[in-house]
Formats: sequence, structure tokens, C-alpha cells
Amino acid sequence: MSLAVVDAVAGGLAVIVSALAGGKGVASPGWTAIYLTVVLLNLLARGSYRTRLQTSIFDHVTEVLVATAIAASVVITSRVVLEDEPFAAAETVRLWGFAAVYLFAGRLAVNVATHSSGRYGMPTLIVGAGNVGQSLARRLLSRPEIGLRPIGFLDRQPRELGPDLPPVLGDSYDLEAIVHEHGVEHMLVTFSTAPPPVLLRLLRQARSLDVDVLLVPRLFEEVTRRSRVEHLGGVALLRLATVDPRGWQFEVKYALDRVIAGVALLMISPLYLLLALLVRLASPGPILFRQVRMGRDGREFEMLKFSSMRVGAAGQENDAAWAAQVLGADAVTTSSEDRRTRIGTFMRRLSLDELPQLWNVARGDMSLVGPRPERLHYAQMFGERMYRYGDRHRVKSGLTGWAQVSGLRGETSLEDRVEWDNWYVENWSPWLDLKILLLTPMAIIDGRGL
Repeated sequence: MSLAVVDAVAGGLAVIVSALAGGKGVASPGWTAIYLTVVLLNLLARGSYRTRLQTSIFDHVTEVLVATAIAASVVITSRVVLEDEPFAAAETVRLWGFAAVYLFAGRLAVNVATHSSGRYGMPTLIVGAGNVGQSLARRLLSRPEIGLRPIGFLDRQPRELGPDLPPVLGDSYDLEAIVHEHGVEHMLVTFSTAPPPVLLRLLRQARSLDVDVLLVPRLFEEVTRRSRVEHLGGVALLRLATVDPRGWQFEVKYALDRVIAGVALLMISPLYLLLALLVRLASPGPILFRQVRMGRDGREFEMLKFSSMRVGAAGQENDAAWAAQVLGADAVTTSSEDRRTRIGTFMRRLSLDELPQLWNVARGDMSLVGPRPERLHYAQMFGERMYRYGDRHRVKSGLTGWAQVSGLRGETSLEDRVEWDNWYVENWSPWLDLKILLLTPMAIIDGRGL
């Protein structure tokens, strides 16, 4: 069932429930029909019914609220001008409330069903078996809920493929045969050695075969949500619009962070004191674990955590092994001994050991949302050897972040974490911060933590 049909059904239910709640039958069917039509047309105009690769339920909130509010404004204004009905505004506002709730509930149901079923797994052909093509194939394979199932690559001079990836099926001249043989519905064009005329022919042939095409733009690292396409004659120009991490918006963000962190510390002070007492009873030594981390513009600061390990347990062997693995070096010997205290294990499971970082936020070392800070020596190593690692330090480190709520933490791909962190910086908005904060408890419950 398409999202448009779900919205229409949800809107119809909202009309019925709104009428019953008002103690009447289905009143003003003409205006009700106009209201629902304006809602659906607004959602259509905003691109709500286009196919999307990734959609969080929070992405639907703004769409639903804006569409239903605009429709309510149109109907109320029209009824006041054209009718002498004293209850026009009240009826429309009631309809607005029910429509917003039912539309959001319908989209939530679709979102849950999509993620649980993996959608349809539409066969997808990837043009270009280079680093970008292989990286995208791995992401599609690990995220079946996106709905694109990579079945192979199209490349005359491919790089060596990993054992977890689909095979190279041919080159550009084999496109039609591959589409028919594998039922290809989507084609993802990345970077290859094929010259532009060959790629243009490939794109036009794909369209003639009714294959949906997604194109990775050159310099994609600089393309943000705010970028837009303009045309000069027949030449497409991509106007880049970036966020200024030194602008006034970020200064406001950091000021609000400090206020919110200060209020949060006062509100959770009983829990804070209880955890401090339990940490002290579990093991002798300091209650707070202090460690130098790298923050904004490479500045050092002392990050705080509740101590979760027994005295004398450094707990960095596994981290060192992970860092060596990331950098392609020899891994050090790791210890299998679990050195955490019972209360430490409990705190880590719910990320309660991170609560002292609210003090870091309150005093201006960190932000509520941003890239997670790394230890100084690892940050220096990664900065020298990892592409764009240093770019994540354009903003303050965060108590939570986009990479963390996306499941990238611990011994996950550092390259992916860096990419997600830089995407956050370049696409920052207050709404994105709010979305990350709302997703954080869900990430902790799912075991991803901070």
C-alpha cells in the first residue's frame, strides 16, 4: 500500500472520529473534502510521496504538522469569508488535531512495517566498483530496510572486490541483458573509469529500460541538504550552501547547551548522588574517571565519567587493538578479563556513566549534540592517517551524536563514523539536534548507547 493511500485512509478515519467527538454526524462534507484535498496536495508538493532511501519517523513530523496546519488555515479563512458559521473555526481545529494524529500514526505503522520487512529488496545495479561503489554496496547489504538489494557491479576495470560483495556482471554494453536477466529496478551510478559519453549513454539506456537511476555527484562530500541545482542554459550548476560552525547560530546553540545542562544537573542531582555513592561502595578510588580528550579546533579538555572499573584496571587494551586494526597495524594483545564493577556494568548498559559530562557541557567544554570526543593520542594518529578526520573538530564534541544514534559506536567502522560526524556538521540545524536528542534514548534501549 502506497504512502498516499495510507494518508487518505488515515485522513478519512480522522474525519469520522472528529465528527463523533464533536457529538454530530459527518458535518460539512464539502469543507471536509477540501481540507483533506489540501493536506494531500501539500504533501505531494513537498515531495512526501517520492521514493526515499532513508526515512526516520521524526522526518514525518514536520511534513504532517505543516500540511495539516496549512490546510486548517485555508479552510478556516475560507469559511469565515464565505459563511456565517459560528463553529467553523472550532470544527476545523478539531479536524486538524485528529488529522495530524492519524496521519502520523499511519506513517508510523508504515515505517515499522518497512523496517521489519526490509521493504521489497529491489534489485539494484551499481555502476563503478571503486571505493565509493563498494562502500555503498556494503551499506545497502547491511541495511535491507532501505529496500535496495545490490545484485552486482557494472565496471570494465573494477578494483578487487571483497568476499562479502556481489560480483561484477559486465560492462556498459551488457546493461540491457543484465537488466532483463536480473530484473534490475534501480541503478546506482558511482565513479568508474568509463568516459562521460559512455556514462551518458548508460543513463539514457537505463531510463529507456524503465530503471530508476541514482547518481553520486562529484565532490559529494560538499553537497548538503541545503544545496540546490540551478541551470545556465543546458548546464546544471550545483549551488553549495554550507553551515558556518563559527556563525552566530552555533553560538546560540552552545549558550542553550550550557543552560540546559545546568538545569539538567539540578534536576538529576538525586540520581547523580546515588550513583556516586554506589560507585564509591563498589570499589575504592576516585568516583569520577577523568581523561584528556580532543575537542573543538583540537583543544584539549578533561572529560568526566563515573568510574565503572576496579582500581588499577586501565581498560584500554581492547581500544588499542581496535585502533591498530583501524590503522592497519599489528593488534596488541587484549585481555579477556572483565574488570567492570557490577554498578559499572549497569551504568554502561544505560550510559549512566556519561552523566558527569553534563558538567563538561555546562562549563563549555562540550555540547549536548556533536561528534564524540576521542582520546588525544588516538585523535592525533587518526588525524594524520584518516581522510577528513580532523574536519569533525570544527564543532564542539557532544554528549550524543548523529553517528551514535545511527548505531556507529565502539568497534564499528571509524571511516563511517567520521563520515556521519562530518555530515552532521555540514547539515546542522536545530531540528537535527532535537531529532538526535529524541533518538538517543531509543539508541540506548537498543544497546547502542552513547
